[in-house]
Amino acid sequence: MNLRTRTLIYAAMALVLLLLPLALSPVLGGDRLATHLIDRNEPPSWRHPFGTDWLGRDMFARSMKGLTLSLGVGLTAALASGFIAGALGLMAATMGKAADRFITWLIDLFLSVPHLVLLLLIAFVTGGGAKGVILAVGLTHWPSLARLIRAEILQLKHSEFVLISKHMGRSRMWIATRHLLPHLWPQFIVGTLLLFPHAILHEAAITFLGMGLSPHQPAIGIILSESMRYLSTGMWWLAFFPGLCLVMLVRSFDVLARSLHALIDPGRSQE
Repeated sequence: MNLRTRTLIYAAMALVLLLLPLALSPVLGGDRLATHLIDRNEPPSWRHPFGTDWLGRDMFARSMKGLTLSLGVGLTAALASGFIAGALGLMAATMGKAADRFITWLIDLFLSVPHLVLLLLIAFVTGGGAKGVILAVGLTHWPSLARLIRAEILQLKHSEFVLISKHMGRSRMWIATRHLLPHLWPQFIVGTLLLFPHAILHEAAITFLGMGLSPHQPAIGIILSESMRYLSTGMWWLAFFPGLCLVMLVRSFDVLARSLHALIDPGRSQE
């Protein structure tokens, strides 16, 4: 089995794991999320694979709902952060030395501040909730990707095919659309995909600390925060299974992004 086939298999498996919560969430709603005091504190079983909580709610249904919420918030925040990174990276490389110095200083400023502190500060200022989490994650995850895009554009600007196009009288727009963008799309797509795991983990962290999604929503951060009070009583399944699902979701995004990078990387596409 060559590298390309193996990479396609890994990417397909990761995509299935990512789509699984979205497919199961509508099916597992309603009664499974309702309170059933007669079924409370049940350990994992065939009827309740992830057990039940102190209110008799099915933890498998709550975990799938929580992963769906994390996917939605992570998708929106990662796309917003990727757009900011692409725009600032492009401006830094094409709008002269003054813009380049300012954007480079801005990137260094954001990278120098402790990430979690900045996330909590923005989430607090914006009032928390889904809007606050999306703004906090979207406004703090762009610097590394922006620096990468800037460096890629600067390298491309001094490439032979770009210099030849300039000597032939091609316009900046023609060079940007025909030469720069085809080389930048793979970096942008993979970079944005790699933002997803960070966005999901930081969404869960902010929610866990009480500055994120509403406590009435079955978010993974809420589930983990509530379960901390019951671990000492032996109800280990309340934190173990949701935490495991979160790790698998994040790992699936990482595998999918790296597999996609291997498929579109010119140096490895023929392996």
